[in-house]
Amino acid sequence: MSEVLATLACAGITGAPIPKGPDLAENSTKSTSKSRKFLRGPLLYLILAPLIVLLGWSLLSGGNTREVPTEQGLELLADGKAKQAEIVDGDQRVNLTLTKADKKAGSDEVYFYYVSQRGEDVVNAVNEAKLADGFTDKVPQPNPFWSLLGFLLPLLLIGLLIWWMLSSMQGGGRGVMQFGKSKAKLVSKETPQVTFADVAGADEAVEELHEIKDFLQDATRFQAVGARIPKGVLLYGPPGTGKTLLARAVAGEAGVPFYSISGSDFVEMFVGVGASRVRDLFKEAKANAPAIIFVDEIDAVGQRRGQGMGGGHDEREQTLNQLLVEMDGFDPKTNVIMIAATNRPDMLDPALLRPGRFDRQVGVDAPDMAGRLKILQVHAKGKPLAKSVDLEIVARKTPGFSGADLANVLNEAALLTARSNAQLIDNRALDEAIDRGIAGPQRRTRVMKDQEKLITAYHEGGHALVAAAMNNADPVTKITILPRGRALGYTMVIPLEDKYSITRNELQDQLAYALGGRVAEELVFHDPTTGAGNDIEKATSTARKMVTEYGMSATVGPIKLGQAQPGAFMGEFGQNRDYSEGVAVAVDTEVRALLEQAHNEAYEVLENNRDILDNLARELLEKETLDHLQIAEIFTHVQKLAPRPVWLSHDDRPVSNRPPIEVPTVVRTDASLEEAAEDAVTADETTAEAVDSVESSKPGPDTDETR
Repeated sequence: MSEVLATLACAGITGAPIPKGPDLAENSTKSTSKSRKFLRGPLLYLILAPLIVLLGWSLLSGGNTREVPTEQGLELLADGKAKQAEIVDGDQRVNLTLTKADKKAGSDEVYFYYVSQRGEDVVNAVNEAKLADGFTDKVPQPNPFWSLLGFLLPLLLIGLLIWWMLSSMQGGGRGVMQFGKSKAKLVSKETPQVTFADVAGADEAVEELHEIKDFLQDATRFQAVGARIPKGVLLYGPPGTGKTLLARAVAGEAGVPFYSISGSDFVEMFVGVGASRVRDLFKEAKANAPAIIFVDEIDAVGQRRGQGMGGGHDEREQTLNQLLVEMDGFDPKTNVIMIAATNRPDMLDPALLRPGRFDRQVGVDAPDMAGRLKILQVHAKGKPLAKSVDLEIVARKTPGFSGADLANVLNEAALLTARSNAQLIDNRALDEAIDRGIAGPQRRTRVMKDQEKLITAYHEGGHALVAAAMNNADPVTKITILPRGRALGYTMVIPLEDKYSITRNELQDQLAYALGGRVAEELVFHDPTTGAGNDIEKATSTARKMVTEYGMSATVGPIKLGQAQPGAFMGEFGQNRDYSEGVAVAVDTEVRALLEQAHNEAYEVLENNRDILDNLARELLEKETLDHLQIAEIFTHVQKLAPRPVWLSHDDRPVSNRPPIEVPTVVRTDASLEEAAEDAVTADETTAEAVDSVESSKPGPDTDETR
């Protein structure tokens, strides 16, 4: 008995808990979904079709009639066992009705076939049998029903096939006659709820959407002062900044029906389907008003009309026209609010952006220092962080990161911790996660030759040394010659605080240290490599923007050259070049002059600090990765570049000697930023020894150069 129980226990029979509560509901839901998939799938039809054909054939052919050999049939006639006969011409068949059931045939109704040569014998046998009920001859006539069925059956089968294909294309079990029905999903209470407390780093957007929630819950406070709620709110910004998350938060906070749909769900292969779905969506929302409609990626259907070769896509424009009508119809009392999200607001039609449709347009940008800290705190919930981890330092190391990027950093750090079988997420895992987010995973299998490694060390050292010698450049925080992603090595230059504008001198410093790697190769090896290709590309782009967009050229002047045309086809054929060839020559000359000046400045810095460059390359070859403390020690005696002369936009505009006013004490914020920077440096110094022990496994990200 014990052996039997042991066997059953191994098989998972005894000791298996009976599902209760949510588990039972989940199992029943899974079984229900499986049964629905089976009923909607083609397997059911493949099983039923042969059964239906066999059933119909048996009904048509008769259930009790049995076929006998020709010889036996003639014997039945000769022995007088038949009482009625029917001779069917054409089929050459004889149907016999017997006086009693035959033992061999097992039935009282039999039939047999004969060949045409035996036809006379069969007729004579029937005549000689003197049947009690007589006999008859039957000449088959074509049945119009069967003829029509033979013609219609193939058409019916083809129609069923087309119907099944169209139903499958619709997805989600939607019927073939429901093309025009809306595909919007209604957010229910069972949906995982996201609230405004889960959104960080977008305080302005939360404030705007919070007002909409308050209006839907209590409109009297707004109506008392004659205010009306915006009919539409457009959320725009770079990818990953939290636009869809904000909409989910509104759905969790609103307490009203929330319909969610993607912009691409409106457009189908059939003309008029998109407009019909818009009508159906707004009809359903109006029936359940007050309600919120959220359209994600609205640029898929809301692009500017009349664009493209041939005037654009008629189906998309029909859908947009219907959307415009529904958002600004004749009914002013419609309490339906529309929220839309897009990454490309410049592509949208002006009629869609005007007041009365999207009254409020909220930009959701990448978070600042405080916003990044809040986002990290939100995503750090439930993750075991080491006591030495300071999320403020992580936020300071990730300027320009979006909310999705920061969430990915913490997730990557957790994955790396689990990979190493550790229990706590430490600073090393976070640094590696940041490096992965910027430059990709480390390529440990790529083995470089000593000469190529030496060139890479001088290249990265040239970047770092020139950046350190500039007067307006950001500090160098990490240098590595370990391959990562497509880079053989990289230098990380990160600002200590968020910047929203850049001066001309800062841009010139960026040009100089971008070319520092190329200049180091020329200075040391007298033979540059292809590794500086990405550096030259970035420097050229920055210099051209300085001339054509920022007005930082005295020759060209403060003029915006070139007009961008959003959504243009055929690449350069869609660009509007609004300047002459002479101006183009002047632009090229100014760009070349800026790059030559940066090249000369980088050469001067490396020439004056050649000993430091050699020492830096030696340290990189030995340690492969240097942090900001080691870099600061090496650059202690760096000879700075002399300040540039004051730039004049024109010779007739002399330099003013009058300084700017001082920032009032009550509005100063730099003091707190400096204190935070000092705290960050102190915290980094406490972890310097741990960083030194894992240098070779901790390459750093680079925002300036990919080699």
